[in-house]
Amino acid sequence: MAVTGAGALGGSGQSLNLDTLVRLGRGLRTHGAPRRLSAPEGMTAPLGCDAVAVPAHLGPQLMPRLPRVGCVYADRAHWWWIVPADSDYALRWPAPAHYSPGATLPASPTAPTLIHRPAGTIPYTPPIPLYLAMCRITGTTPAWSSTVSA
Repeated sequence: MAVTGAGALGGSGQSLNLDTLVRLGRGLRTHGAPRRLSAPEGMTAPLGCDAVAVPAHLGPQLMPRLPRVGCVYADRAHWWWIVPADSDYALRWPAPAHYSPGATLPASPTAPTLIHRPAGTIPYTPPIPLYLAMCRITGTTPAWSSTVSA
């Protein structure tokens, strides 16, 4: 099977066969499954896991402002805080924080390492205190959503 005509290769008239199309399609996919942060062995995440990434230089400023610190992972650029799934519902995290549903990590040659593990079996940092502390250190006014539908 070949694809020809004005639509093939931007109208150049060249043809694409099925092998070429399959090879091009495979080239668009990322290799392997996305990397995710997960609760360490012996911990359970009954509410699912999302993550909030903050620049590494802000991490040490956040720690003492929180009533409870859950699992925190770090790499050179970011500290990753494990929060319950859907902790971004009706909430816009202030820049430069990045909210990651499913605790999915961006492509990187190295995985973050666990730098803080709480006592007990629950890996979460409470999201509202984390959000408020992040707002405080970035000078951002909390932007609570005024419209929440049922």
